[in-house]
Amino acid sequence: MKEDFLKQGYSKLEQLISEKEVEKIRGIYDSLLADKVRTAGLRSDLAGGSEEKPVEKITQIMRPSLVEPELSVTETYKLAHKKVCELLGEDMELDFDMLINKAPHTDTETPKHQDAAYWIDMPDNRAVSCWIALDDVYEENGCMWFLPKESDVVMPHQSMPGGGALFCDADVTGAESVALKPGGCTFHDGFTLHFSRGNTTDSQRRALILNFRPKAMIEFERNQGVDHTGDRKVRQ
Repeated sequence: MKEDFLKQGYSKLEQLISEKEVEKIRGIYDSLLADKVRTAGLRSDLAGGSEEKPVEKITQIMRPSLVEPELSVTETYKLAHKKVCELLGEDMELDFDMLINKAPHTDTETPKHQDAAYWIDMPDNRAVSCWIALDDVYEENGCMWFLPKESDVVMPHQSMPGGGALFCDADVTGAESVALKPGGCTFHDGFTLHFSRGNTTDSQRRALILNFRPKAMIEFERNQGVDHTGDRKVRQ
């Protein structure tokens, strides 16, 4: 897994957490999804658009463990941290977490992007996102697609209308889709291009994402006022 991550910028782990742990995380996740009061200010629809919609197509809730502190002491967070330290070093710590849910039959893609497009420039570029599946994920309901990383360069990105996700224009020929069972996960670098298709199925596609970087770089961000709770911006 480490060899794949260092070579291509992403890797897959068939099972990070147990079935029992998946059920525990799902319970907290669904409670947060349903609670628009407690998640206000941290919640958005990555599909963009300012009109009132009956259903959020791609619900993103930033820093869910701030709303529900129980999350941060679960086995999920401990195991993800352990694996990330094996990948990039013992100084890696949790920077932020988020929930991204694709509702049934919303058929809305998450556009091609690099996570680093959201971040400020830092002296140490080491970062990894652990994307944990809480459902069976596959192409039809929005599994992740990755293109092997070529360099630590951020491509030009734009914002979707109405506060949606960032996206870039890139050739994704050769991208790999990564299907997962509940409890499985992927790890990807901040400069790795990735995307997902829309959910055309009858069920949700729930994912919990934990982002890690060196402790010193988290302090660097916080000193500049970056805590991953504000408005979405394109990296300058």
